[in-house]
Amino acid sequence: MENNDRIIKFLAYNGKVSIICANTTYLVESARNLHDFSPVVTAAFGRVITIASMMAINMKDLDNNLTIQVKGDGPIGNIVVSANCFPKLKGYVQNPTVDIPLNKDGKLDVSGAVGKSGFLNIIKDLGLKEPYIGMVPLISGEIAQDFTNYFATSEQTPTVVSLGVLVNKDGVSKSGGYLLNLMPDATESEIKKIEESIKNIEPISKMLDNNMSLEEIAKRVTGDENVKIIEENIIPVYECDCSKERFKRGLTTLGKEELEDMVSKEEKIETVCHFCNKKYEFTKEELKQIIDSLEYGKD
Repeated sequence: MENNDRIIKFLAYNGKVSIICANTTYLVESARNLHDFSPVVTAAFGRVITIASMMAINMKDLDNNLTIQVKGDGPIGNIVVSANCFPKLKGYVQNPTVDIPLNKDGKLDVSGAVGKSGFLNIIKDLGLKEPYIGMVPLISGEIAQDFTNYFATSEQTPTVVSLGVLVNKDGVSKSGGYLLNLMPDATESEIKKIEESIKNIEPISKMLDNNMSLEEIAKRVTGDENVKIIEENIIPVYECDCSKERFKRGLTTLGKEELEDMVSKEEKIETVCHFCNKKYEFTKEELKQIIDSLEYGKD
């Protein structure tokens, strides 16, 4: 599959409305291939990583980090996505191969898979003393509605969120979304135009499937033919930054007694990264070195 993914930031109505539009087809297909997601899990995860990509580009520094956790009571369990402002993204689903029947409309039942009861957690590490943590209850499990509620509740920002993933027998056909924010000086007239546009609009995945450009989608969503591009050609990528050294640091947190128990029972242990499925082996000798570092306060 050719990588045509893009995220573009726009302003509409002379700066009174901001809208971010994203094509994340390659990103979501990369995740599907890596984790062997079922179709309904692909649709759910694709929506979460798409909104993460649009939120992440508003962070200022490369060392800032965004983590999204969707903890529903559905069969797929927790969805976790992490991103920086590049945006480089990674994520996983607790039960990646779950499959359930289509919903009453004959579509993938994302809400049924995620669950309608649970929580949406947003953690933003912006380099301050403490990370920002926002938590709201899930209201639908459809993801877009849950994020609209999050922005209204936790950030007090009038926001419209649309997310969509088309999945066929070969994988991800189209995936994308848009994130629209009203500025404080947006007028009732402009808000009404947007409401009328959104009322009659096709799903974002359908617009992408019809080969509409992100600029055309921005115009269609806002009802403003004079939208202004303020940042373009942002390319989201799926990339994990795990390493053996990072897993080694994780092992030190287990403590001396648990590590000694491992040494007595195993010739080696294998750790697996949730985000990319890469495996790291630690021999008995390496585990003993970690224990020694704990005893003597060495790194």
